[in-house]
Amino acid sequence: MWWVPLAVGAAAAVALLVLIFLLKSLIIICPPSRVAVISGRKRALPDGREVGYRLLQGGRTIRIPVIERVQWMDLNTIPLEVAVANAYSKGTIPLNVAGIANVKVSSREGLLENAAERFLGRSNSQIGQIAKETLEANLRGVLATLSPEEVNEDRLKFSQQLIDEADDDIKTLGLELDVLKIQNVTDDVGYLTSVGRQLTAKVVRDARVAEAERRAEAEQAEAKARQVGQIAGIEADKAIVVEQNALRVRTAELEAVSNAREEEALVAGEVAKVVASQELEGERIVLEKRRVEAAVVVPARADLEARQLEARAEAATIIEDGKAQVEVFRLLTDQYQAAGEDGHHVLVLNMLPELVDKIVATVQGVDIDRVAVVDTGTNRADGGGGIPSLVSQLPASLVALTEQIEAATGVNILDSLRRSTEAPPNEE
Repeated sequence: MWWVPLAVGAAAAVALLVLIFLLKSLIIICPPSRVAVISGRKRALPDGREVGYRLLQGGRTIRIPVIERVQWMDLNTIPLEVAVANAYSKGTIPLNVAGIANVKVSSREGLLENAAERFLGRSNSQIGQIAKETLEANLRGVLATLSPEEVNEDRLKFSQQLIDEADDDIKTLGLELDVLKIQNVTDDVGYLTSVGRQLTAKVVRDARVAEAERRAEAEQAEAKARQVGQIAGIEADKAIVVEQNALRVRTAELEAVSNAREEEALVAGEVAKVVASQELEGERIVLEKRRVEAAVVVPARADLEARQLEARAEAATIIEDGKAQVEVFRLLTDQYQAAGEDGHHVLVLNMLPELVDKIVATVQGVDIDRVAVVDTGTNRADGGGGIPSLVSQLPASLVALTEQIEAATGVNILDSLRRSTEAPPNEE
């Protein structure tokens, strides 16, 4: 039977579809813009009251089939046009007020229960109508406490008072007032127009008075400003003159100080030059002393030391020679003394050549080119007496020379020569 598997598969598919449908109907998923009211079972509220429903916002839950039923409430904003006509304000002036408001079902705990108990199963238009009537009633109550001027001039204050007045009533309904604005305030008796004209006239008058006062004040201020400006100009000129005088004095003082500083600088420069020249000259003197000492003193000292050494050497040589000569003389003397009178004669004869040299040296500078003999004319018969006289003077000169030697040395040379010739010959 080929159709049996087909039937079984179809049955399984149908069963699966039924199961999915049942699960879908049992699982409740609530978006954040809606509230699910699940009624059928009782539960206790935080304040102790018992209710036969439970609320779900933004989540999921499972309902018990047959026992629980699900209903929905929107949390979207409901716009309203709030208007009252011939509502008496303070002072029994009827006013016409028009405004706008936005309300919504509150999602706050406690308020949501109030909304569920009052508006479950109702549309947004029905909820909005109830909220509108409530706001208009509150609007009339607030108008009775305010004058037309206060309502018209300070609408923000009026709106705030209306919100404060309607807040309790709106919350009791389980709603929230998002926005409330007053758009227009009028009256049928022309009160606001008259007040506006009066205010306009007063404003115009005050403006004209203020303009005149401002003009007068401006003229006074201008005159005072001119006076102050003139006085300020005079004071400024005076101050300029004073400052110019002070500037001249200060300039003269600065010039004097500057000149004094320049003179001091010049003097200091000259002093510095002199000091530097003196120091330089001192350095030059020191250098010259060192140069002279190096070039003259040191060589002179070295030469002096060398000469002293040479002199000492020569002195030592002379001393030694003298000592040797003294020793020779002493030995000769001893020999001459031992020889007696003959030794004395020998000593004189040995010294005779040296004595003759000394005597001849006295006339060494005399150069006799020639001798002229002048005959005196005596003994002409014999041929004259000039030459004989010249020849005869030679022995006399020799005798005179020996006499001078004898006077100088105490030795008679002629006598010693004669004795030496007369002495017997040596036995040897």
